[in-house]
Parts: sequence; C-alpha cells; structure tokens
Amino acid sequence: MKRLRWFPFLAALILFIFQSAHAQSASPLVLVLNASGDVAPAMQIYIQRGIQVAEQRQASLLVIELNTPGGSIQNMTGIVTAIRASTIPVVVYITPRGGMAASAGTLITLAGHAAAMSPETIIGAASPIDSSGQDLTTTEKAKSEEALKALVRSIAAHRSPPAIQLAESTIDSAKAVSADEAKSAGLVDFIAVNLNDLLKQLDGYTVQMPKTQEADTLYTPLTLHTAGATTQDLPMTLIEQILAVLVDPNILFLLIAIGIPAILIELSNPGGWIPGVIGVTCLALAAYGLGVLQVNWFGAIFFILAFALFYIDVHAPTHGALTAAGIGSFIVGALVLFNSPGTPQFQQVSIPLVVIIGILFGLGFAVILTIALRARTAPLRTGSEMLIGQQGIAKDKIDPHGQVQLKSELWSADLAEGADPIQPNDQVEVVAVTGLRLKVRKRD
Repeated sequence: MKRLRWFPFLAALILFIFQSAHAQSASPLVLVLNASGDVAPAMQIYIQRGIQVAEQRQASLLVIELNTPGGSIQNMTGIVTAIRASTIPVVVYITPRGGMAASAGTLITLAGHAAAMSPETIIGAASPIDSSGQDLTTTEKAKSEEALKALVRSIAAHRSPPAIQLAESTIDSAKAVSADEAKSAGLVDFIAVNLNDLLKQLDGYTVQMPKTQEADTLYTPLTLHTAGATTQDLPMTLIEQILAVLVDPNILFLLIAIGIPAILIELSNPGGWIPGVIGVTCLALAAYGLGVLQVNWFGAIFFILAFALFYIDVHAPTHGALTAAGIGSFIVGALVLFNSPGTPQFQQVSIPLVVIIGILFGLGFAVILTIALRARTAPLRTGSEMLIGQQGIAKDKIDPHGQVQLKSELWSADLAEGADPIQPNDQVEVVAVTGLRLKVRKRD
C-alpha cells in the first residue's frame, strides 16, 4: 500500500513530461542559416540545401542571416531562384551590426519573402562588373544592368515604387543605403537588433507565397506565427566549409605558391611522388577558387616566369641574378592576378603576405643555389678517398695497430704519424688510407 501512495506523483510527472515534449514539438520550427562571405558556389549549395531541409522538416520559417560583400551573378541567380521556388517562407536578415548585403547580396535580400536588417548594416552597391573585376563595356554594362533591374522589379513587385526605384539605383549608380534608409523607403520590412527581436516582429506578419497550383492569382497570403518558435541552426557541412575557404584570395595565393614549386621539385627529381602529389593537389584546389574569383589572368604569366627563373638559376651559374628577378616577377604576378585595379577589396590578396612569401622563396632558392654551387666546385672524391674525414669508434686499443668501426663496417687501422694512442670506444677520424688499412687519429 505504501508503494501505491507514490503512484499519483509518478503519473503526474510522466504526464508533465509528455505535455512538455508535445508542446515543444507543436511549437513552430524556425530553421536558421548563417550565410557569410562571398556569393560563391559554397553559399549557393548551402542555401539550396537549407531550403530543402526546411521543406523536409516542415519548418514554419527559414531565416537566412546574410553578411556578404557580393560575388558571382551566376551564383546569386541560383540562390534567388531557390528562394522564390521555396514552399517555406524565407526571411533574409542582414546581420550582424557592421555587416552588409552588397552587390549580389542586395538581390538575395530582395528575393526573400520578407527582409530585415540589423542596425548599422548597409545594403546596395549592386553595379555589375566583369570576371576580372573591371568595368564592363558600354554595351555589356547596359545589358547586365537592364537584366538585373528587370529581376529586381520581378522579385520586389510587392514593394512600393520608392523601394523599387531605390533598388534600381543600387544597380544604376551603385548606391548603398543604411538600415534606416532602407526601412524608410520600404526596401526592407524590419529593423531587428537580434534574431529573437526579428521573430517577435514577424509574428502575425503576412507574406506572399507563390501558388503551387493553377489559380487566378500567382500568390497567396500566408500569416506567420513565430511566437514561442523553436529555432534551430543549420551549419555548413565540411565540404561546404572547404569550398568557402577556397575562395579566400590569401588561401588561393598560398596554394599556388606551394603548388608550383612542388611541381618543379618533382620535375627536377622524378620519382619522389610526394612533391608531385602535393603540387597537383594544391593547383587543383587553386583552380577551383580562381574559377570563382574575379582575377586578372595576365598575372599567371609573371607567376610562371618567376618559378622558371628560380629553376634556371639553380642550374645556371648566374650567382643569384635570376633569383632576384624571380622574386620581383613573383610579387608582380600575385598583385596583377588578385589586386588589379577594379577588383573588389574583399577579393584582394594581402600585400605584406605576398612580399613575405616572395622573399622567403628567394631565400630558399638562394640556399639551394649555394648548395648546388658548392657541389659543382667540390673536388671529385671516389673509392678510398671517400673514407678520408669519416668518423668512427675504436673497437680496441690502437697503439700502433687495432680495429675501428665505420658505420656498420669493421676496418683494420694504424695510428697516424704523431697521433696519441687511442683507447677502446674513443671517437676516431680517418686521415689516410693505405690499401685496406686506415690511418686514424683520436677525434678532438
């Protein structure tokens, strides 16, 4: 009977746990993506996967926390297409403070079913440029701008005329505005200090979702219910993180700087395999990043010339002149490749890094050059002459005869003229060779 007294308490506890779990599962699910960095393939893959996961988990809302200086128009178009095709409401939130949605990020923000900004963030500067970071020709620029403005009018059709006009001016004249200015013009819907503040403001807000079946209207209103929502972060996968790192210009520069010398080492000494594998791997990874970034391929000529000069200087008696020229060509090549005029600041390589790596390469090849010159000028030694100067251990007393061990070999030895007697286990040095006998002395 005493055990039965505890039964109501246990039943109440089980019921409480069940109700809590049910309430948690019944609360709206908000999936959160953190999309930072260049608008590149990694970001496109990440956002597309996030939308698929949100649809599979039947989330109530997908929030994309965006902070980007811009990037590829092609990847931006893929992201915009994925957002507009989503059956789950997508809110693009420019954050944190000091962040931005510049260039391609502007259109990604407008593609959301709702848009928000943190205080002290900016949006705009969406003028198109070519793949090398230069301004487009008059005809190309006109075509690209008109296409982007048409896309803006399409995805921002529900916004006010001043908002659309402002969005078009970010393309025409690269205009950028603050969060307050964007909110005042209707370009974004909310200014939120953090994610919780955003969800509070979104509760009860109505967004326009695309119709999935034939109907008289293209969109249907959907009221968001985000009060008490459960937020869940969806981080990048390891592959997505690697792809994101590979568009860092400093990482690309280091991959090229490692890859080309490794290939040269393999060509100079075939059969080692390790330098060749490292070189091919580094250059393959660099090729991916170079295909994404806006680079000036003319710089690659200086890169190749630099390492060609390093290689020739090792094999030709120029006494370092070509190595010095190679350092200059290496630095110029890196700056032309990544830092040409017009290249966005966020895609430029660090100048101190380029100079330091250039000097280190020069010093490295100078050391190799010195060793090579010494090897060429050293007298040729063959046969017994190679034993002179080698060191070993006395196996017994040498006074004047005995035995010494050189590496793994045992030799008969005589005491060198004028040398002191040698005791067992003393360190000895070979000073001469007579037939099959060594003349040794005690090592100082």
